[in-house]
Amino acid sequence: MMASGGKRRSRAAIIISAAVAVVVVGGAAAAFVWFTRTPENTVPKAQSEAIEHPLTPAEQIVADANDPRACAVTFTGEGAPAEPMLQFQESLYQGLPIPQLDGRVFAGWYSSAADAGAFAVAARVNGADPVVCVDQQVELFAAWKTPEENAAEDVRVPILMYHQFTANPEGEKGWLRGNYAYIGDFDAQMNHIATTGFYLPTWDELSAFIDGRLSLPAKSVIITDDDADQTWFDLAVPVVDKYKVLSTSFMITAYRQDPAPSIYVQRRSHTHDMHQAGDNGKGRMVNWSADQIAADLTTSADILGVGQVVAYPYGHYNDTTKQGVAQAGYEMGRTIEPGYVKIGTDKLALPVVRIDYGMGLDALVSRIG
Repeated sequence: MMASGGKRRSRAAIIISAAVAVVVVGGAAAAFVWFTRTPENTVPKAQSEAIEHPLTPAEQIVADANDPRACAVTFTGEGAPAEPMLQFQESLYQGLPIPQLDGRVFAGWYSSAADAGAFAVAARVNGADPVVCVDQQVELFAAWKTPEENAAEDVRVPILMYHQFTANPEGEKGWLRGNYAYIGDFDAQMNHIATTGFYLPTWDELSAFIDGRLSLPAKSVIITDDDADQTWFDLAVPVVDKYKVLSTSFMITAYRQDPAPSIYVQRRSHTHDMHQAGDNGKGRMVNWSADQIAADLTTSADILGVGQVVAYPYGHYNDTTKQGVAQAGYEMGRTIEPGYVKIGTDKLALPVVRIDYGMGLDALVSRIG
C-alpha cells in the first residue's frame, strides 16, 4: 500500500507553500503555520492572463464608434486641440476646428509638418476633402501666420453664383435666358478650378477669414447654385462629382427638400417660403417683419439641418432682413451685389461673382484668376 501511495505521489508532485500568522494569546505570542497545496506547473492567475494596455484616446474613439469607416483625427502644433476628433471615411471632413491664439492667425491644417511650414495649398486639408486614413487614424498639422502677414496678402474670395443649366449650346429662350449656364462652359470652369490649384473654403472658414482669424490662400473660390433647379441635379451635379469640387446648393425648402445629391454638395437656405414678391413687388425679405423672417428661416434650418448662411431671394435685403437673419441664428447672408469677400466684409451682405449664359472659361478666369 505504501508503495502504491508513494507511486501516486510521484506521479503528482506537490508544491507546498506555507503561511505564518502570529497571534497574541494571554500575553504570549503563538505562531501558527498552515499549508496549501498547488499542483506542479500551475501559474498564479494574475500572471497567466495577458497584460492589457489601455487604449490611446484615438484608439478609444474608433473602438467606441464600432464602424469600419471610423477615423480618429489627431492634431499637432501650436494651439492644436489635445483630444482627437472622430471623422468617417467615404465622407468629407466635417467641422474641423479653427483654433485661436492671441496675436496669431490660423493658416489651416496640413497633412505633414513640412507642408504646414511651407503653407502648401495642395496639402491643406478642410471640409472640401474626403477623409482618408491609415489604420483608422490620421494626423493633421497646424500652421500660423501673423496678422500683418495675413493683411498684406489682401486675399479676395469670389463667391460664384449659378442658377439654371442647359445642354443647348445656343442657350434657352425667354426672359430668364441669362440665368442658364451652358453645361459645357460649366464643365470647363470646374475643370479649371479643380486642376489649377484653387482652394475651396467652407462657410465656417469664410466666416473666420472675414473676422481675420483665418488665413485663406490667394486662389480661393466658393461655388454656389441658387434655387436647386432640376437642371442643377440633372446637369451640374454630375460635373461637380466628376471634378470633386465642393459646392453649395441654396434650396427653397417650401418647394423641394431633396437630400444632398453628392458628398460634394452642401445644402443651404434660400429661405423656406420667402422667394415670392410682397405687397410692393419686392421680395418678402424686405416686406416681412424681423420675427416673420426669423420664423421662416428657422423652418428652413430645421429642414436642412443647418442655419448658417442664407441667399437672399432676388437679392433683396435691408436692416430688418439682417435683424431677422441674425435672430434666426444665421451667421451670413449672400446678396447678388457684385464683388469679392475680404477681411472685414459685412457677413450679412456677402457679394458675388454672377455667372450668366455665354460666360465661358475665359470669362471665369478674368474674374477669379
